[in-house]
Amino acid sequence: MIANTPAPPYYAVIFSNMRTEINDGYEETALEMVRLAEAQVGYLGHESVRDGLGITISYWASLDAIRNWKQQTDHLFAQRMGREKWYSAYKTRICLVERDYEFSI
Repeated sequence: MIANTPAPPYYAVIFSNMRTEINDGYEETALEMVRLAEAQVGYLGHESVRDGLGITISYWASLDAIRNWKQQTDHLFAQRMGREKWYSAYKTRICLVERDYEFSI
C-alpha cells in the first residue's frame, strides 16, 4: 500500500537490506516495529517490499522524530538483532521530501 503522506516538506528514511537465512524472531519483531513506529510522535507512514532486496521507507514529520525513533529501546534491540542475525548488509538513507505528486484510479 502507498503511504498517505501530508504535503511536503517531510522526511523519508530509506532502509535497504539483504537478509540472511536466519528467521528466528524476525517476522514477530518486524510486526512489532511497525506497531511501535505507528505510535511514535512524528510518524507519517511507511511502505515496504521484499524481493531478494528488502526496502522499507518510513516517513517522518521531522529529524527529531527520526532521532527519537532510532533511540527507542525496542528499536535499538531490533537494530542489534539485525546486525547480529537477520541482515548480511543494509544501508539507511535519510532524505528531505520537498515535492511529491501522485496518480491513482
